[in-house]
Amino acid sequence: MALNEQRLTPLVILLLLALLVLTLAGWVLDRASRDASVSEGRQQAEDVIEWKLVTTWPKNFPGLGRGPENFARRVDEMSGGRLRVQVYGGGEIVPPFGVFDAVSQGVAEIGHGAGYYWTGKVPSAVFFTAVPFGFTADEASAWMHYGGGLELWRKAYAPFNLIPMAGGNSGVQMAGWFNKEINSIEDLQGLKMRIPGLGGEVFSRAGGVAVTMPGGELYTSLQTGVIDATEWVGPYNDLAMGLHEVAEYYYYPGWQEPGPVLEFIVNKDAFNALPADLQAIVEGAARAINQDMLDEYTARNNRALTELVEVHGVKLRRLPDDVIIALKQAAREAVEELAASDPMAAEAYASFSEFYEGVKNYHRISEQAYINARDLEPAPGQ
Repeated sequence: MALNEQRLTPLVILLLLALLVLTLAGWVLDRASRDASVSEGRQQAEDVIEWKLVTTWPKNFPGLGRGPENFARRVDEMSGGRLRVQVYGGGEIVPPFGVFDAVSQGVAEIGHGAGYYWTGKVPSAVFFTAVPFGFTADEASAWMHYGGGLELWRKAYAPFNLIPMAGGNSGVQMAGWFNKEINSIEDLQGLKMRIPGLGGEVFSRAGGVAVTMPGGELYTSLQTGVIDATEWVGPYNDLAMGLHEVAEYYYYPGWQEPGPVLEFIVNKDAFNALPADLQAIVEGAARAINQDMLDEYTARNNRALTELVEVHGVKLRRLPDDVIIALKQAAREAVEELAASDPMAAEAYASFSEFYEGVKNYHRISEQAYINARDLEPAPGQ
């Protein structure tokens, strides 16, 4: 027995040594793996880019305000959390009309608003937002992305260190809320109406008094008589604002904004600092929100209008033909004068006009012809 024990001792020692080596190797590998994981986590934390997004709208306001929130969510998801966008409503960091300057100067990396708010800085901006009696939403998007509009838009904003992107559309808006009935062009004379952009210029030419103010001030201003009328967006937003509580008459069609393009404006330095894949994500998310917002308005407007009329007793009216004709003539004059006053506006107007004539002719025998046909009903008794 003692002899056998002596013979087995070297084998036992070898086994113990092997076990010790394996244990040490496992500990080393585990430690290396944990160190690598910690290092990777630190690297990922360092790679996260955070942006501030400032808007002209109240935070989370239906349609307009939710667009930026949806954009931030999509960017976060598509980037795997590498680019995080914090959204601030109008007035939280900068005033609603301070968005353009804030992004231009790098106070925020990105903003959301409407170009006609800064026509004092960029006169041509109205062509990339809304021209009275101009493009519908689909037509505006087509001009932007396949007719040269986006390239001109970016040329116009380049001196301000900004890259614009289409960022939503409400579709054809309403003509607005009025505290008195409009029966003829005489009823517009001296009427104080909140109406921004080129629409405001046209309204003034037709005898009214155009006023510009943020959306958050509309209810009180209409209620207290600071203004006699206001346009905002359409039934979906107007119901949320409670404008039916302070005005009796609701007019259509929205001649002033038939297809208003909202915008994301990105600080050029911040955008160029992104890797190529994140740049593509920002542009892709903006393009998605541009369509998503239009879908939301199309889905929500009719239900809201039904509630305004049937529940709240709003008086829905169509603008008289003589008012529409007078506004259209004033719009033609205002657009031509704008184009003559600024080289960039002239360039945008030339491109806009060429595309407008072509798409209008086609839609006359496509979209418009179909809607007219859809509305045809057989005469009684047929």
